[in-house]
Amino acid sequence: MIYTPKSDDVRPLIGVSACSMVRQDGRREHFALEQYVHAVACGAHGVPLIIPAIGSAHDMAAMVDGLDGLLLTGSPSNVEPHHYQGEASDPGTLHDPHRDMTTLPLIRMALAAHVPLLAICRGMQELNVALGGTLSQKIAEVSGHFNHYPFKGQEIDIVYGAAHPVYFHKGGFFHLLVNVDEAMVNSIHNQGIDQLAPGLIVEAKAADGVIEAVKVADVTAFAIGTQWHPEWDFELNPVGLALFGAFGAACRERALKRKNL
Repeated sequence: MIYTPKSDDVRPLIGVSACSMVRQDGRREHFALEQYVHAVACGAHGVPLIIPAIGSAHDMAAMVDGLDGLLLTGSPSNVEPHHYQGEASDPGTLHDPHRDMTTLPLIRMALAAHVPLLAICRGMQELNVALGGTLSQKIAEVSGHFNHYPFKGQEIDIVYGAAHPVYFHKGGFFHLLVNVDEAMVNSIHNQGIDQLAPGLIVEAKAADGVIEAVKVADVTAFAIGTQWHPEWDFELNPVGLALFGAFGAACRERALKRKNL
């Protein structure tokens, strides 16, 4: 059932991870795309708070204590492979070490504090790495796998359009959430999970076996990752709509508990 907010509802404070990049003029900026902020505000019915990628300059314990939820965004950058003992990336691969230094410890602290968490694309890869898993840097080159970034270079609506089906684990989170066995999703990633982290459960796969969604086991809070981008046109997609609704409900529950302490 999709949640309909009321005028007097508590709006949870939801952190949104930012990327970091250096502009042409040499200044560094921190940013999160509009689609994530919009999905938090209008899908989860929360107050988005963009978290700059400044690593240990944050008081992360205080931040986690003040959040009702955490959204880990996608990004054109990749997690630096030394975080999972991977081989060096190809020359020219885009990395964001400032983001790595922020999100990886933040994930572990948020899960320990039972903060609801939704991890998208790079965010799901970060979740896997933070919990001890590894990544495949070029999944299209793995035998039996297809290209998971098929529309590179096209118009944005095509890039984020439906690309392939994912198959939900029967009786799992998504199967129960939307009561279907499969769904068409977009596909905008060159990397993916290789070795699944201890403590993660597979919730969906693509036809070639690539892991498309995970759940953190043995935590009481909402903790879900998707390799696809459910934030894109989520209002028009039953899975995206239900996912952000469920995430928002979990964040509101935490907000109400904190309010009543």
